[in-house]
Amino acid sequence: MQFTFVPFDDFGTRNSVLLATGVGLASATGYGLYKYLANYWDNQPPQKWRQVGELADLYIYPIKSCGAIRVSHMDCTVIGPKLGLLRDRIFMVTRTDGTYICARTFPKLLLIQPSFNEQYEKMTLSAPGMPDITVPVSDLFSVDPVKAWVWGQPVTATDCSEELARWISRFVLNEETGLRLVFYPLDIPTRPVRERQHAKLTARDTGALHNSTSFMLLTEASVGDLNLRLQKPVTAQQFRPNFVVKGPGAFEEDDWKWIKIGETVYRNVKPCNRCSVITVDSETGIRSNENEPMKTLKTYRMKPGLETPVMGMQMGIRTEGTVRLGDAVYVGY
Repeated sequence: MQFTFVPFDDFGTRNSVLLATGVGLASATGYGLYKYLANYWDNQPPQKWRQVGELADLYIYPIKSCGAIRVSHMDCTVIGPKLGLLRDRIFMVTRTDGTYICARTFPKLLLIQPSFNEQYEKMTLSAPGMPDITVPVSDLFSVDPVKAWVWGQPVTATDCSEELARWISRFVLNEETGLRLVFYPLDIPTRPVRERQHAKLTARDTGALHNSTSFMLLTEASVGDLNLRLQKPVTAQQFRPNFVVKGPGAFEEDDWKWIKIGETVYRNVKPCNRCSVITVDSETGIRSNENEPMKTLKTYRMKPGLETPVMGMQMGIRTEGTVRLGDAVYVGY
């Protein structure tokens, strides 16, 4: 087959083509501008708010997969919840090669209970059958960095000491070596977004050593709804939230877009999809033989595109500040 090039000798034809091209370019530019402005306004906090409840509980988890510290107030920052050097997911347990471990594989981690002194400068670890051990947190900022990874992403970390490594290894592995405790010494997030399918998740939301974001919210009614379906009830703490809210109906939080608590404002960036950690009793470290509550959640809390059920929501902070128990919780509209 042969093709013959035909020049635009006809003035009208040439102008028609140029006009069509110009309209196309203008349309493309207009659509790009529309998308930019739509995205811009979509990320601006609303002007109107309505109260939906109040804060019933506040938790900070200084070590990934270990015990919670219940607090009456906390500062909420881009790195996550904190009070002095008590900060959320700022420590983690790793293998000797720097890869982190969690309670999905090592349920005994949940029995390691951190506590802090009144100045929030020193952390003490307790665990069944183990002597308490103190972590001088302020000293860790001057320790040389080591290699560590969260979900395959490199993170800045410092090693806590040989003594703490032996303590962790003895309790979790019944061995003298094998595990380390590491610390994140920075005040800003440094990891890129891992979950690309969530368009509203940004790099500033990734926190310290968190899996997805530095804040998670759950409502009492959602836990209550689940417990109506279970033979053995669970507590909100089994889902490891930072905020527990009383007042809203079950799973209303799914549809919240913007949240305001005290001085702080957050964006709902993704549902919190659940892993097998929720099947481990946080008080005993024993995994459910019936795979509950995961089994029940799978019957009614699956979302399109996700392989595991959702419970609660992951939030990115947009306005930093302090929150307290009893603070009113508002949603934007």
